[in-house]
Amino acid sequence: MSESHITRYDLMPIPPVDAQTEVFEAGAVSIGVEYRLLTDAIAAAVVVDRGGGTDSAPSGLDDRGVSIHVFGEQGGRRRELLRFDCFDEDPHYHYVCWDPPSNEMLHLDPVADGDPLAWALDRIRNRLGPMLVRAGAADVAARLDPRRLDEALPRIAEAAYRARYHHDDDETLLAQSIAR
Repeated sequence: MSESHITRYDLMPIPPVDAQTEVFEAGAVSIGVEYRLLTDAIAAAVVVDRGGGTDSAPSGLDDRGVSIHVFGEQGGRRRELLRFDCFDEDPHYHYVCWDPPSNEMLHLDPVADGDPLAWALDRIRNRLGPMLVRAGAADVAARLDPRRLDEALPRIAEAAYRARYHHDDDETLLAQSIAR
């Protein structure tokens, strides 16, 4: 089977900006909702901050949208395991594996998949366990509590749609947040 639809990176994904991320506890996972701007300048600042790597920051970036981060505890540390970037121009999602470290990005087809945000929320509701396993987090998937996830999902969806429609596109403010 060809895996040409997967982009693999040597660097881990750009971490969420804590000050701009609303986090919801849902048992074995916590889910963060963030409105993101992604530009060359922002990506370069974060790559430099992470010490570079064999991959450099991609160029030609100019996108924005809601990111949904799925965190779980592994080895005593909270780690991002999945990310859904429901961007305007290039919606995609990431499998973030920490052992060994890898970051795989898969693009969405908005024609076939529909609204990326609705698609992402549906995957969290119905496919989170298998997706965590695929990300190398079978231990977290085994601890999922569907009841706790179901209780948190309406608040997560509300925050995601609020972020989509009520956000600040000021790149200067975002750069200042990253620098902190």
